[in-house]
Amino acid sequence: MGVSKPTSHKSIETKWVFQNKFDESGIIVRNMAILVAKGYYQEEGIDYDETYTPVARLEAIRLLLAFAYIKDFILFQMDVKNVFLNGYIEEEIYVDQPPGFFDYEHLNHDYKLKKALYGLKQTPRSWYERLRNFLIVQSFVRGQVDKTLFIKRSNNKLLVVQIYVDDIIFGATNEILCKEFSNSMQKEFEMSMMGELNFFLGLQVKQMKKGTFLCQTKYCT
Repeated sequence: MGVSKPTSHKSIETKWVFQNKFDESGIIVRNMAILVAKGYYQEEGIDYDETYTPVARLEAIRLLLAFAYIKDFILFQMDVKNVFLNGYIEEEIYVDQPPGFFDYEHLNHDYKLKKALYGLKQTPRSWYERLRNFLIVQSFVRGQVDKTLFIKRSNNKLLVVQIYVDDIIFGATNEILCKEFSNSMQKEFEMSMMGELNFFLGLQVKQMKKGTFLCQTKYCT
């Protein structure tokens, strides 16, 4: 149910965005309807402060592929569902009632956000901060140069996690670490397990056996 917002706050409009999600072959695998806030109405210093969030570079992904080859382990991939809805926001933000879902008994009410919403300027950062904090609690160490790389060491065993917004690549020198990481992520977030890594950022990767990669893309040789 909506609330009456203070007169000192404005309400941000919302809209629906419809998208198709494709697999590596260009086939539509999902139709999505996403409620999006019109973030261009936000004012810096009032509706948001910091918006920067680190994003993995293609070079970092290629280095991870090379590292997995050297250390002889398989890379896996998972996807966070509705990723930006997982972040928490600190600002007091109100949005309009979604188009087509009006409460006709309380048309003057708005919705006060507790979590982030697609379209808000601080949404990507709030998601990254929540995931970062969760991984650190799980004994991961964040990379000093690449802030999207997280490493966990346990009894001379190594687990490596690379983050690209809602896509997560991970692998370990021990399969038990992979299973533990997968289980912990599924308990905390709604995840789609995609199995072994085979397509990522335009890279088509074939892991023919442990430590052997065939990479097909204009970026690979």
